[in-house]
Amino acid sequence: MSVPKELLYSKEHEWVKKEDGKVRIGITDFAQDELGDIVFVELPEPGDELEMNEPFGSVESVKTVSELYAPISGKVVEVNEELEDSPELVNESPYEKAWMVVVEPTSELDDLLTAEAYEEIISE
Repeated sequence: MSVPKELLYSKEHEWVKKEDGKVRIGITDFAQDELGDIVFVELPEPGDELEMNEPFGSVESVKTVSELYAPISGKVVEVNEELEDSPELVNESPYEKAWMVVVEPTSELDDLLTAEAYEEIISE
């Protein structure tokens, strides 16, 4: 299970990458593995506001539909439209090609987990 050290994580299995005052968000390798083969991804529109710990989209797999929970609050400035036609990227490349949104944060990142803390959660 891949848990890149340079990222931050939420207890709901989203990852966050800081980039020039913005953050890129996706779901973790653990989450995509638990879900199985991803067949559909529903994401917000640019300009939408995310509320920390509230749903902002969903991922549908052959097993289930799972809500995506915002690890931070902020305004969506970019959406990975490639996932609309290629949802399988979430399984193939959860940290590189399958990022979901880029957000201008309005909340702090203090509540997020380090890679080490996240690894402890998923190993329980």
